[in-house]
Amino acid sequence: MDFTRLTLTEVSRHFGRRRALTRVSLSCDAGEVIGLLGPNGAGKSTLLGILSTLVAPSSGEVRYGEATVRGAGAALRARIGLLAHDLHLYPELTAGENLEFFARLYRVADATREVAAALDRAGLGERRDDVVSGFSRGMRQRLALERALLHRPRLVLLDEPFTGLDDAATFALVERLRGLRGQGCILMLATHDLETVEGLLDRVAVLRDGRLVELSGAGGSLRERFRAVTR
Repeated sequence: MDFTRLTLTEVSRHFGRRRALTRVSLSCDAGEVIGLLGPNGAGKSTLLGILSTLVAPSSGEVRYGEATVRGAGAALRARIGLLAHDLHLYPELTAGENLEFFARLYRVADATREVAAALDRAGLGERRDDVVSGFSRGMRQRLALERALLHRPRLVLLDEPFTGLDDAATFALVERLRGLRGQGCILMLATHDLETVEGLLDRVAVLRDGRLVELSGAGGSLRERFRAVTR
């Protein structure tokens, strides 16, 4: 299956008596980069978990084109790439073995070639046979990004993707995200690195206490406008 539009309608998520998200409505189209901003605890990771199908909403609906999670199942999940706080890497395996495992899981065509290309993009071609437990956080972050993109997803969800990256890797990631936008991906990234993404984002969604709040479109930098609605 495929889709070119993501639509959230009145999505809420409660954990017992705690309201993580309340009536969030949002739509995103192919070729857009959406910044998901908000203070810690605002509900960003919960929203990404719902969009990735790992967390079920308490109420409301998420549609991927015309499909829902219940109707599309595994076919839908094959079109989603997620980079979360948990990088979903196996530390006892090598960099190559990690990507080969996920390539088989997603039935990636010509997996050997795709894995080699992914390692090169991550700057880890020469570390292919090194176990991941010996990698720095930045190296693991770069490898996990390639894991999330290996199957060429339509929807790319990134939770703090710049964690542990040096300036060169940060620049390379921004350029990679621009390329994915040009390929028609729907990208949503939760980040606190506002200066890094200011020139990258097409739109911004701000969460405060689990609710979407409007960000002014004019006047000041992205950080200044963000502070104005979250102070």
